[in-house]
Amino acid sequence: MSDLFQAAGLDAELPKPLAERLRPRQLSEVVGQDHVLGPKGPIGRMMGQGRLSSIILWGPPGVGKTTIARLLAQGAGLEFDAISAVFSGVADMKKVFERARARRAAGQGTLLFVDEIHRFNRAQQDGFLPVVEEGVITLIGATTENPSFELNAALLSRCQVLVLKRLDSAAMEALLARAQDELQTSLPLSDEARLGLIAMADGDGRYLLNLVEELVALAPDAPLDSQALAEVLQKRAPVYDKDREEHYNLISALHKSIRGSDPDAALYWFCRMLAGGEDPLYLARRLIRMANEDIGLADPTAIHAALAARQTYEVLGSPEGELAIAQAVVHMACAPKSNGVYTAYKAAMRMAKQTGSLMPPKHILNAPTKLMKSEGYGKGYEYDHDQPGAFSGQDYFPDEIVERPQFYDPKPVGREAPIKERLDHWRTIRAARRKSDGPS
Repeated sequence: MSDLFQAAGLDAELPKPLAERLRPRQLSEVVGQDHVLGPKGPIGRMMGQGRLSSIILWGPPGVGKTTIARLLAQGAGLEFDAISAVFSGVADMKKVFERARARRAAGQGTLLFVDEIHRFNRAQQDGFLPVVEEGVITLIGATTENPSFELNAALLSRCQVLVLKRLDSAAMEALLARAQDELQTSLPLSDEARLGLIAMADGDGRYLLNLVEELVALAPDAPLDSQALAEVLQKRAPVYDKDREEHYNLISALHKSIRGSDPDAALYWFCRMLAGGEDPLYLARRLIRMANEDIGLADPTAIHAALAARQTYEVLGSPEGELAIAQAVVHMACAPKSNGVYTAYKAAMRMAKQTGSLMPPKHILNAPTKLMKSEGYGKGYEYDHDQPGAFSGQDYFPDEIVERPQFYDPKPVGREAPIKERLDHWRTIRAARRKSDGPS
């Protein structure tokens, strides 16, 4: 075999990448996933009971999905076969299924690992159903996307979805310790730079080990501090897909931080999205929505701040214009909150759809013709400006609506507090007049 490598100009003894050399040889060596692999976890219980069902492993890159699948095959005594949805099609799937059927006929089971399974279309995903149901294969699918959105319901019903976590600092430290043992050297980093290296990896164990390998190859003369580390290693962009689930997770975090009046968290999520390459104008548009939905009349200036931020960005562009949007983020997070108008609008819309085409009461209809006047249009209308306090207390709902609804309930906060006082006063007067007038 070595002759073949030499003939091809290759060295059979070339060292494997560090990440491959440190690949766990048993499930107990997998770091950061005790919630699924431990004795009380779903995989731990399966292996303890000597059974293995089909599984979808959902988690970010570099957390051990492929490794776990290999070790499950080893532990369950199954032949490991693997395909990637990026490079495979229907013909490849058929070949895999044929091999699995041949093994089954010979008394050998197959664990089929499908990487990036969400990239298969619906028809291709359906192709797994019969071989899973027949027990021809045990399917282990790996995905970085939310299975609820990306996988067929029929396939999900036949598999258990297990969520793998982004590796935390303790798990990453464990990997660094293993790397140092394997390389038989200490990393040339200060304590602060060591934490910086972990931050650069962003929860991806494989990427962390690649950074370690690159750092050791540089062989610096003295331990590096954080600034020197940043200069010699290029930090990759944060994991952020603008058209996938992470996008919706982060905008939800921004929205809820503003709603929860936390300017620091709101700024953090705003900057996370910017660092991930989000369009600032998208963020500005979302702020306009938030100003109406969560602040409303408690601070009517919030909508103006959001609109001004968007306009400022359009004039200045990046990076100067982003500061204007950040200012709107802080303004809105610090503003008093009310969803009074938002909930009133939804309630009024529901009632408008339910009540069809009821006519307004005749006293508030215009009567430009004699016929309209003879029909009672405008009769009894009271001009509010001529009434005490510029308020007549007349009823403006259709006559058929006997129980008067109250959609808008302002909060006793911010600029909505005096609005609440006025409305409570007017509602008292209107209720008294309605009672005295009696049914029409």
